[in-house]
Amino acid sequence: MKAVCVYCGSARGANPVYAQAAKAFGRALVGAGLALVYGGGKVGLMGAIADEVMAGGGRAIGVIPELLVDREVGHDGLTELHVVPDMHHRKKMMADLSDAFVALPGGAGTLEELFEVYTWAQLGYHRKPIAVLNIDGYYDPLVAMLRHTVDEGFMRPDCLDLLQFAADPDALIATLHDYRPAMQDKWSGMRDAV
Repeated sequence: MKAVCVYCGSARGANPVYAQAAKAFGRALVGAGLALVYGGGKVGLMGAIADEVMAGGGRAIGVIPELLVDREVGHDGLTELHVVPDMHHRKKMMADLSDAFVALPGGAGTLEELFEVYTWAQLGYHRKPIAVLNIDGYYDPLVAMLRHTVDEGFMRPDCLDLLQFAADPDALIATLHDYRPAMQDKWSGMRDAV
C-alpha cells in the first residue's frame, strides 16, 4: 500500500475535535509512509489534513475540478495538484491513484464519494480497503442505517464487512493494512477496474 484516498469535509465542522482528528490522521499517514490522495482543497478538514501531511514531510496529492480552482479553493502547497475538467474525472483519478479509501466527517459530497467506492466494492469492481474514521461518534447514525438496510432486506450481511470503522487514526491505518475482503468473489467476470 502506497497511497490512501481520503474523503472529508470542505468545512471544519461544529466540533474542534474533527480538525484535530484530521490532523492526527495526516500524521498517521506520514508515520506509515503513505501518501495522501484527496480533493485538492485548502479549506476545512481537507486543508487541515493536507497541511499536516506536508508539514510532516509526507506526500499530498490533490485532484480538483477546474470549477473549484476558479473559486480559489485549490491548495497551492501540495506535492502534486491535478486540475481536471469535472467531478467525474476527479473521482476516477483519485481512485486510480489510491490503494485504499478512508472517509472522515463531511457532508453530502463526502458521503457520495464514500458510497460510490463502497458500491463498487459490493459489485466486485475493486478489492481495496474502505474505512471510516468515526471521530467522536460522527458516523454512528450511518452504522445504524447500514444495519437497517440489512434488516430490511436491501443489503446482504456480508456487505457490512466491506466498510471498516475505527475511532483512532493509528488503529484505522492498521485496519487498512490487515484488510482481507470478507465477501466471496461472486462476480468472477469482473476485473479490478479501479
